[in-house]
Amino acid sequence: MITFFAALVLLILGYVFYSKFIERVFGIDDNTPTPAYSKTDKLDFVPMSWWKGNLIQLLNIAGLGPIYGAVAGALYGPIAFVWIVVGSIFAGGVHDYFSGVMSMRHGGAQFPTLVGKYLGKNAKVFINGLSLVLMLLVTAAFTAGPAQLIAQITPINFITALAIIFFYFILATILPINKVIGRIYPLLGGILLFMAIAVAVALVFSGKPMPNLTFENLHPGALPIWPLLMVTISCGAISGFHCTQSPIIARTMKKESDGRRIFYGAMIIEGVIALIWAAAGMTFFNGTEGLGAALAAGGPSGVVNEISTTLLGSIGGLLAIFGVIILPITTGDTALRSSRMILTDILAKFVNMQGKVKVLLVTIPLGIPTFYMATIDYTFLWRYVGWTNQVVATFMLWTAAVYLLKNFKFHWVAGVPAIFMTAVVSMYIFYAPEGLNMDYQVSAIIGACITLVVVGWYVTQIMKYRSLKQLEVNYRALEN
Repeated sequence: MITFFAALVLLILGYVFYSKFIERVFGIDDNTPTPAYSKTDKLDFVPMSWWKGNLIQLLNIAGLGPIYGAVAGALYGPIAFVWIVVGSIFAGGVHDYFSGVMSMRHGGAQFPTLVGKYLGKNAKVFINGLSLVLMLLVTAAFTAGPAQLIAQITPINFITALAIIFFYFILATILPINKVIGRIYPLLGGILLFMAIAVAVALVFSGKPMPNLTFENLHPGALPIWPLLMVTISCGAISGFHCTQSPIIARTMKKESDGRRIFYGAMIIEGVIALIWAAAGMTFFNGTEGLGAALAAGGPSGVVNEISTTLLGSIGGLLAIFGVIILPITTGDTALRSSRMILTDILAKFVNMQGKVKVLLVTIPLGIPTFYMATIDYTFLWRYVGWTNQVVATFMLWTAAVYLLKNFKFHWVAGVPAIFMTAVVSMYIFYAPEGLNMDYQVSAIIGACITLVVVGWYVTQIMKYRSLKQLEVNYRALEN
């Protein structure tokens, strides 16, 4: 129990102190008008309060990620706590903050636009495609689960349930953000927080001993911690999907100082939720062996349902079912909205994209392939979400690092986690079964080589901007 509470305190301290440091590195200016005012369009650019923005951002980025991912990651033992804390503070919080405030500073720009500006045109083309694929995969994966559960507990069949959910998606995607998302998401965000806090309190008073810190790999299948844990627990530590969602709220911010509370704050809250569910998974089933058996029998939804109903009673069971249905839908609809925004930004270079009819014409072609993918097995879809997700996160961190370099600021806050995540995704794709399924040692060597090449590129960027800074200093000296 000491480890759990220590991790919780560290997450809070990370928000109180490190987020303020990151904010100072960025350099906020509340006198600068935000896009919510300078580009108001009553659809996406609509001013909203920071607390609404925080709760909407939380639901956009969370869904079932910090619950299912944390439960699966708990199979590795208390080392999962370490990754959640370190990842949330030094990687995820930094990633989410910069993706939000950089979007705001660039007029509410989408993530691929930021990549193009700081990493180049080729990187933008690649990330445009990858971001769209990720969001369509997330939409499909987070729709299939709820539709299956609706089909199990009601007379409605799977395809009909899927159609109903997608009809809602279309509405949420084309209506102004303050009409649907801005009104119901704060309430749903409150339910997500209540569910997590209730589980935490019940767990503490359950009498079951929480595991204390050990760096031993306790995975029943003896799967390696590196790099699998860092992909298994993405939401709750660092997730590239978040940077695709940040522009939605960046376009609603009233002032720049709201960014820390909205983006870094939402990431820390998600980390707390992941911490609670990781602890619940390890504790409730008396260790990783019991958790492994429960996951094999009922999957993540079965585990969450059993924990909730046992610890919280019938109300907990209702909340669990509500959560398993509603929470992924709230992630799916904003994922589709983000994909619509990216595609609209691309098409806007060639045609005028103003008007709801044109927005609808963009949304429907995105919804059709997503609907089809949602009929594919959920576990198959989710395997490919994980790696794609972390590749996107890596690109966002490198984008932030170059942005800071270009503006002669302390770039290491983004550069160090970017190097770390480069190593994770480089090795993972070679080792993982859904990747090339190569030998562990061989995968580690290839991953290290790729990382060294990227670090070499980073060093050249540092030298380039140091030279530019020196030229600027010399020029000013001559002027004086």
